Amino acid sequence: MNTYIKNVLLYFTTFLLLVSCSTLKKTTLSTDIVKISTLHFLGEQDVPYNLSFNNTTVGGLSGIDYDPSNKIYYLISDDRSEFNPARFYTATITFTKKGIDSIHFIGVKYLLQSNGKVYPNNKQDRYHTPDPEAMRYNPYSKQLVWSSEGERIVKGKDTVLENPAIIMISTAGKYIDSFTMPPNLMMQASEKGPRQNGVLEGLTFAENYKTLFVNVEEPLYEDGPRADVIENNAYIRILKFNVASKKNTAQFAYKLDPIAYPANPLNRFKINGIPDILSLGNNKLLVIERSFSTGRLPCTIKVFITDLDNATDVTNIPLKNATGKYTPATKKLLLNMDDLGIYTDNIEGVTFGPTLPNGNKTLLFIADNNFIGIEKTQLLLFEVIE
Repeated sequence: MNTYIKNVLLYFTTFLLLVSCSTLKKTTLSTDIVKISTLHFLGEQDVPYNLSFNNTTVGGLSGIDYDPSNKIYYLISDDRSEFNPARFYTATITFTKKGIDSIHFIGVKYLLQSNGKVYPNNKQDRYHTPDPEAMRYNPYSKQLVWSSEGERIVKGKDTVLENPAIIMISTAGKYIDSFTMPPNLMMQASEKGPRQNGVLEGLTFAENYKTLFVNVEEPLYEDGPRADVIENNAYIRILKFNVASKKNTAQFAYKLDPIAYPANPLNRFKINGIPDILSLGNNKLLVIERSFSTGRLPCTIKVFITDLDNATDVTNIPLKNATGKYTPATKKLLLNMDDLGIYTDNIEGVTFGPTLPNGNKTLLFIADNNFIGIEKTQLLLFEVIE
């Protein structure tokens, strides 16, 4: 889309061609190579606050993935078993000529531990309370994989160290197996390894589901400072896992943008990190950067295309003060959602959806409302323009 006229024609053509989700039979798998030049916003749908479904509270939706064979979406909640036991939902999403028409929740399953029991909350057992963040479906194994950030609380005798995890489960929530975490993802009482609530956020299958890419949300302690409103060389890691062996085979450095806005007051909480990633094939990933600053309710959501081809394997390299010793992944800005003129909340998940009748792919983003009434559980629909 290089001209205003082309924008207008494309907009109306797409809306005339959009039909219900049941007729959109194709989608993008990790076997595909996807080229994206532009994302065209098609519409938004919000899930009602504190929606009740099958005796659970729908909220905290922090990951989304699409199963094209059954035309259903998997959505994981980051509820740490506080409102209800840790869980994920299945849903259908329908489109009309106006964009997203509706989302219908059709199932909920609890995430089960290896002993077959649901996960405890932090009052029951804070050493084994999960922090679910991302979920992907493997159509070959017909299994799901999800990530937990674990916990790091260091307060003298009141110390909780729970390692992050990547767990394979059945579509019924039954535990199958887990991936082996590399040493630098082990929680530590000293300022080494992952920060609290800044660990495994996004994951995506690649290379015909033989590879799983996973990212940490914020820099490890030994990799340098968290992002700030000024440029400060904040690097996170994208980790590559072999699905068959369930072991980490490489790690790559990725440089975060500065935080978009200062906090108000200036000393209050602010963050920029990566909540999700999505494979585009050929060692390229779609990367979401989400920036939030106290005093400004919307989040700044930037979408990048990153290329790992020439990036150095930094598995054994602490990134802090190591400039020149490694090559980070390259990144190119695809979209800053601030430019759309819409309210954007806490976007935490992304998936390819069905292919449109005009042959173009779709992307669906989802926002986590943190179970707070002033935040939204948003679904944002985009058309992929190659």
